[in-house]
Amino acid sequence: MKLFQVRKGQFVYFENELHKVYAVKPMYKKSIHLIRLRDLTQVLSKAAEIEKYQPKERDSFIFNKKVYTLSRERKAEVGDYVLITNPNPDILDYYTLNAIEIVSSVENKGVITNDSNGIRHNEYLLMVPGRNENSNAIEYRERPTNDDRDLTDETSIYNDLLPIIGDVYKKSNKDSELEVMVVGVNDTTVFLGNGSQVPQEELMDTEKWLFQYNLVEK
Repeated sequence: MKLFQVRKGQFVYFENELHKVYAVKPMYKKSIHLIRLRDLTQVLSKAAEIEKYQPKERDSFIFNKKVYTLSRERKAEVGDYVLITNPNPDILDYYTLNAIEIVSSVENKGVITNDSNGIRHNEYLLMVPGRNENSNAIEYRERPTNDDRDLTDETSIYNDLLPIIGDVYKKSNKDSELEVMVVGVNDTTVFLGNGSQVPQEELMDTEKWLFQYNLVEK
């Protein structure tokens, strides 16, 4: 891409993985600041190193170690993630193209998000947890085509989502401020910094825990 074509919020491929542009700073050699959607790692690139992608309904991708499929089949509910694909903000709202926000309340014409933005139902795509069988996986620009390599690739993606040492998770319960780091992993048991142990599956359940970042990579 050319630098003048790059905009904040664009979905792009960088080094074959899906990222989102969060800043453009032309005065720097690596002027494009990206967030890798798979784990929210921040990286720097040049405009010539990225390729734009416009997300659409039935696309599926990994966001913050969870798989989601974009859908219009139902309206968002409290706690859902939405991807804003048709932004038309009022004067008091500050959302932009491809912003990802959490729904805090639902009204007839739209939703109110955790950032206090009022978003109409026709302005977003719902991020439904899981990969729909008819979805188009977009987390990688190029994927293997034969069955054996597809299986290997899916296994690799799953392994990328598993908790590792340095991952920080927060309790999904709104009444809890508990935030803990993974300090050890033994088979399917994860050891947390507060002295507790939890099964891998529990830590990957978004209704119980939300991945924040990896302390080592941050």
